[in-house]
Amino acid sequence: MKLFIDTANIAEIKEIAQLGILSGVTTNPSLIAKEKRDFKEVVKEITTIVDGPISAEPVSEKAEEIIKEAEELVKIHDNIVIKLTATEEGLKACHILSKKGIKTNVTLVFSVNQALMASLAGATYVSPFIGRVDDINQDGIKLIEDIADVFTIHDIKTKIIAASIRNPLHVTNAALAGADIATVPTKVIKAMFKHPLTEDGIRRFREDWESVYQK
Repeated sequence: MKLFIDTANIAEIKEIAQLGILSGVTTNPSLIAKEKRDFKEVVKEITTIVDGPISAEPVSEKAEEIIKEAEELVKIHDNIVIKLTATEEGLKACHILSKKGIKTNVTLVFSVNQALMASLAGATYVSPFIGRVDDINQDGIKLIEDIADVFTIHDIKTKIIAASIRNPLHVTNAALAGADIATVPTKVIKAMFKHPLTEDGIRRFREDWESVYQK
């Protein structure tokens, strides 16, 4: 399973990119708004840091306007993926953009049916939201499993991006459930490094070394 970072913060992207673990970046209007910078400038800068799919989301609601925005966004870089919502207008735009050879990521997916329809509309990626499904007392990981099963049974090539990741266990379970990608906030990526046995092992190594060589 590949890892994307879910942020529009340039400093965070640069920091995590240095680890060599990132395959892409996802943004959304909320994440871009937090940066209080020009949308296209932020997206363009991200493309200079990570050489992989960069999801950028139009803010229009009607398919015709979404397509116009998308056609401008893809001029920024070849790696731009257009993020669309799992709505009728979003799927209309997805169908047309896919015919034009523009890659798409259908987001705000909360059911197998939404994922299936997005794939039929030509989506390159679908993004089921694990955390938000959990929030309404349903099973986000089961949703990933079900989508993965349907895609496997019917040989659907659309990739599954596990989104709305809240903790490291979400990442582990998404990988086990069959997600192709997890898009993960910076704080969760950093938490994935942490393990008490690793920290204890480092402490013991240091103490053993100092007991012999730093008397």
